[in-house]
Amino acid sequence: MEKILVYFAIKYEGDWDRIYKAINMKEKVDSDEMDSMLENHNEKYITLISDNYPSKLKNIYKPPFVLFYRGDESLLEEMSIAVIGSRENSEYGEKVTKDLTAQLVDKKCSIISGLAQGIDAIAHKTALEKNGKTIAVLGNGLDVFYPNCNKELQKEIELKGLVISEYPNKVQPNKENFPIRNRIVAGLSSGVLVTEAKKKSGTMITVARALEMGKEVFCVPNNLYDESGCNTLIKEGAKLVENANDILNEL
Repeated sequence: MEKILVYFAIKYEGDWDRIYKAINMKEKVDSDEMDSMLENHNEKYITLISDNYPSKLKNIYKPPFVLFYRGDESLLEEMSIAVIGSRENSEYGEKVTKDLTAQLVDKKCSIISGLAQGIDAIAHKTALEKNGKTIAVLGNGLDVFYPNCNKELQKEIELKGLVISEYPNKVQPNKENFPIRNRIVAGLSSGVLVTEAKKKSGTMITVARALEMGKEVFCVPNNLYDESGCNTLIKEGAKLVENANDILNEL
């Protein structure tokens, strides 16, 4: 059954709804085609029915049928804090992201994010620089580097942390994939830290997914005169964060 899940994941390019339909309708599987497809797709994987499928994802909305990965899959069960934010960060956003990520790593927390340009990349890089562990969740295949400026960072995470995706190889970045990907970032985390964000952004989608899952959301207060999603979230009940202990004490 695991091979069938991987076969459908590859055939339907990680599209959850199409995979579900194929399973539900008991779509016929050509065993030769399946064997050939799996042989040519040489990434490691965990399926929804694997013994090591992360427990944190089992009860989220549309749990991924397959997670393709490179790196240390044991990180999926460790305590992780999602550190997310703007792709166009300010100097302030960079500083607080570096400081808080370093503090969290010092407290033995893994850092999870989406490998986007900006805050995501800063969080990943800082975790690695501090000899911590980090998980990158992609919105494309593992053999695709997006954004290209993070190519070397992705390779380093593969060696020292974990890179995962529900999308098989050759699947290109699509703007529709990233909001879908965010449910995995939120689901794997013990809590979500937003260091800098606009009111209308992909970051806020991740926050919404986290709140639906009952996760704690933490925010760094931003400049009063900026269009700050962080300040809005704090007013709506997110925990104001000044240091890592504000997160860990709450959790």
